[in-house]
Amino acid sequence: MLMLVLLGVPLFYMELAIGQKMRLGSIGAWRAISPYLGGVGLASVVTSMYLCLYYNVINAWSFWYIFHSFQSVLPWAECPVNSNKTGPVEECERATPTQYFFYRETLDISGSIEENGGIHMGQALCLLLAWIIVYLFIVKGVKSTGKVVYFTATFPYLVLIIYLIRGVTLHGAINGVKYMFTPKMEQLAKPTTWINAATQIFFSLGLGFGSLIAFASYNQYNNNFEKQAIVVSMVNSSTSIFASIVTFSIYGFKATFNYESCLERVRLLLLNTFDLAEDTISLENVNHWIAELNRTHPEQFASLGGRLETCDLEAELDTAVEGTGLAFIVYSEAIKNMPVSQLWSVLYFIMLLLLGMGSMLGNVIAVITPLSDLKIISRYMSTKTLNGLVCLFCLLLGLGFTTRSGNYWFTMFNDYGATFSLLFIVLIEVITVCYIYGIKRFEKDVEDMLGHRLNWYWKIMLAGVSPILLIALFIFYIVNYIQGGTPTYQAWNKELGKSVVTEYPPYAQAFIGLLLASSVCCIPLTALYTYCKKRNLASGKRERTVSTVSA
Repeated sequence: MLMLVLLGVPLFYMELAIGQKMRLGSIGAWRAISPYLGGVGLASVVTSMYLCLYYNVINAWSFWYIFHSFQSVLPWAECPVNSNKTGPVEECERATPTQYFFYRETLDISGSIEENGGIHMGQALCLLLAWIIVYLFIVKGVKSTGKVVYFTATFPYLVLIIYLIRGVTLHGAINGVKYMFTPKMEQLAKPTTWINAATQIFFSLGLGFGSLIAFASYNQYNNNFEKQAIVVSMVNSSTSIFASIVTFSIYGFKATFNYESCLERVRLLLLNTFDLAEDTISLENVNHWIAELNRTHPEQFASLGGRLETCDLEAELDTAVEGTGLAFIVYSEAIKNMPVSQLWSVLYFIMLLLLGMGSMLGNVIAVITPLSDLKIISRYMSTKTLNGLVCLFCLLLGLGFTTRSGNYWFTMFNDYGATFSLLFIVLIEVITVCYIYGIKRFEKDVEDMLGHRLNWYWKIMLAGVSPILLIALFIFYIVNYIQGGTPTYQAWNKELGKSVVTEYPPYAQAFIGLLLASSVCCIPLTALYTYCKKRNLASGKRERTVSTVSA
């Protein structure tokens, strides 16, 4: 909420104003402000391109899960039988059916990033389907995209409402909602919390990617972008909270189910070991009986050893995961325990697919609009051809994420491809507008478009609070990255049936450095190129003048 007010809303307002005033994509808009700043737009395009490369893989996974949902028993509900037909697959027994389906069936993942393998044909075909749909959505440019977004943005609300009604009626849902709204104050002292909050706002609102500038460039000159900035930002964040309530109600059901299953196993173990009557121990008094039997029968109780599990609801809730793990493992595990699980599975993954497609449209437009502004491209290439080439390029590179080690590269792009660059891009944007273009000049532009000047909130945020906060977050990110030591990732160990923390090899660390620097370097390199070009032109003019005078 703090990041929304201090960063999200004012920066959203600023990008809409720049796009609507300049009537250009991100590269052209920043170049119009200053020839030396074309690199800001170029950095946005590179960041959006990185996001396009890996983000559509999530949509491919959604297609995969939708296609596998039309079965009498969901394939992640139970372990498959081994080749000898003597029992379940050992890897699945060590893990869980949902983990096995994601890591082995969906990804066919290798043991580390260094173990390469062939392309997973099922995933490759799903990725091809995802890119075909993206192309069909954008084939006619931003007008067709706008119509599609009406559906991709509204249908998930319907699914969320249905899921909310189902979620809050599930046993244990309240435990998840309480967990969501119970603050952990010690987290506020950690800089990473604020960095995560800021980048969440950047991703959620599309700040720094160039997509807002691209879409705003198609607005009417006198469009009331101020009202849109406030309304869209508030609706967006309210939707995030609403979706979180839905998510945590389902998550509370899953955690409570696992907790009570653990209690039931302990109950049966105690009943069988101490030869007690069936109704002696219930789920409510298991912990009481553990303490009582430990006191009255210490030797017999000690013989239980490692067979006695420790059941803790708080620990179950604390095992929350994020990103793909939450979407494809935790939710799948919760869905399989619901009545008519196939219906809930199809609904959920269609919603996930539409949300992913909506995000993809913004990212692709953020790449295509600045490219189409370039004269060399617009002169020799139609919009449909450019759109098709961008989609084909992203598809071909994205196939690397469908290999056996592809998920590790996916994680690398997700962790390092955008966060650092977004912080830097947005910082340069706000400094440019307020201190290079000038806050007074920007104020006059706003007055020309809206009929009134900036109020005190926009001035204080844009000229003071936002840049100071961004500088602090940028420094925190660099310090945290340096102090973090060697970058690590979660490698799947099939022998243990779980993920283990593993250090990236040297070549992967070098690639991380390239990811962090590649988009950011566009800004100084473009400025240097512009400076050298102007200097050469100026010296050329002087030489021609001297030659003419001599003649």
